[in-house]
Amino acid sequence: MKKVVLAGGTGFIGNYFKQRFEEMGVETCMISRQPGYIHWEDFDGIVQALEGADLLVNLAGKSVNCRYHPRNQNEIMISRVMTTHVLSKALKACSHPPEVWMNSSTATIYRHAEDRPMTEESGETGSGFSVNVASTWEDHFYAHSLPGVRRVALRTAIVLGKEGGVMGPYKNLVKFGLGGVQGSGKQMFSWIHVEDLFRIVLFLKDRSDLTGAFNCSAPGPVTNAHFMEIMREQMGRSSGLSASKWMLEIGSAFIRTETELVLKSRWVIPDRLVKAGFSFEYPAIDDALSEILQMSS
Repeated sequence: MKKVVLAGGTGFIGNYFKQRFEEMGVETCMISRQPGYIHWEDFDGIVQALEGADLLVNLAGKSVNCRYHPRNQNEIMISRVMTTHVLSKALKACSHPPEVWMNSSTATIYRHAEDRPMTEESGETGSGFSVNVASTWEDHFYAHSLPGVRRVALRTAIVLGKEGGVMGPYKNLVKFGLGGVQGSGKQMFSWIHVEDLFRIVLFLKDRSDLTGAFNCSAPGPVTNAHFMEIMREQMGRSSGLSASKWMLEIGSAFIRTETELVLKSRWVIPDRLVKAGFSFEYPAIDDALSEILQMSS
């Protein structure tokens, strides 16, 4: 692999991917609204970046860590749909487009599940704004005919890593004595180490027989209560105050986010990846948090 294009690649996951690809000696082109990169309005520049690339990974989208008022809902949806549409048009304009296009999706596409795990084959989609965003995003991803371009939707669970993502807020909760459970604590917490997400991209890139949606989550999902227990153990805290649903509602309004991010039960299993032979480096939450917190100390 010689050249990769990362669209929307200036966030936590994109920066990690960029570093890992560059360590492999792979040329990495970035598309972003931030200065210093190919801008989303530079259509010719996007086409030029895609021309002859081996892989396109689209990570673009406004963060969902905000209040879901109409303006933010619109920006969350548009930021995903429009960037996916631009990439489709640019790929059509290429003489030699990338053989593989991987587009972000989310494990939030499935319903709140405390009764059984959701697989790609048997998972049930839910309802509400977040599910609608995920479903619309995937619909637009597959909307255009792109001969010669294999498409893979990455239904990604909560990504854990050293720099950015959710680990900062969770570490602060434990650090300041608030590392108990959130809500009932029974809601499932599906997660994946950022290194395994990167390894999944490499794995799927080399498997020309694999296409469609893949659940990108570790095979060992845990309850919120167990996740917080391991966090406390790893950080040397014996206990922590819990937060009930009503407390979270007040707190989320204050910090301008939504309780769905911690209260929805995401019980997702990477069934297709496991059956395809993918091996996780961090299948268990204990090992993943040990590595991340050690690096972060």
